[in-house]
Amino acid sequence: MAPFPEDIFTEPTDVDPDTMANLGPLRRLAGTWESKGGRDVNPKAEGPEHRDYIERILFEPIDPQANGPQLFYGLRYHVHITTAEEDITFHDQVGYWLWEPATGLVLQTLAIPRGQIAIAAGNAAPDADRLVLTAERGQTEYGICSTQFLEHAFRTDRYSIELTFNPDGTISYVLATTLFVRGQGPFCHRDENRLVKIAEAKPNPWMQILAARKATAA
Repeated sequence: MAPFPEDIFTEPTDVDPDTMANLGPLRRLAGTWESKGGRDVNPKAEGPEHRDYIERILFEPIDPQANGPQLFYGLRYHVHITTAEEDITFHDQVGYWLWEPATGLVLQTLAIPRGQIAIAAGNAAPDADRLVLTAERGQTEYGICSTQFLEHAFRTDRYSIELTFNPDGTISYVLATTLFVRGQGPFCHRDENRLVKIAEAKPNPWMQILAARKATAA
C-alpha cells in the first residue's frame, strides 16, 4: 500500500509555476523532435511486416497538476508518423508524460485512434539518462484498455517503453508491445527510433502569463 497522507483533499499552496524547472528527467524532452530512421515490426496475416517510418513528436509543457496533495509536472505530446511510401498517417498518438518530484514517479499516458488507451509507469532520478515504463493488461492502476475488436483480434497484454537521452543530445526509444494475435498466438510488436530536436518548447501557459504581466509592469 502506498504511503499516502490521511488528508486526500488539501492541495499544496507553494506550487512553483515554472514547469520546465520542475520536470526532472523529462525536461530534456520538451520541444519538437524529428527522425526518418524509425523501424517497425508489426503482425500481418502472412507473417511479420518490417516498415521504416518518419516521425515527428511535439512535447509541450503544461501547468502544474494537483490531485489533492499529489503534484505532477508534465508535458503534453503528439506523435505523428508517416512512411516514405505513403503520405497518409501510419500512426497517430497523443497523451502526457508526467513527473512527480516528491516520489520520482514517471507516467506516460497514451491514446491512439484505433480505440486504445494506456497508462505506463516507472521510477527515475531527476537526472536519469534512461527511463523504463510499463503497463499491463488487467491492472487497474497502470493498465491497458481496448475496444472489443482489439481484445478479440489483437489483444494487448503488455506495453513497455525504454527511452534514452543520448550524450549527443538525441533521444532514442524502444517500444515493445506484447500482443496475442487471434489465430497466430503471441507476437512482439516492436518500434524503435532515434530523434533529433529541431525546436525548443515554449514555457507553460502560467509562466507565459507571468512573463506578460512582468512586461506590462515594466
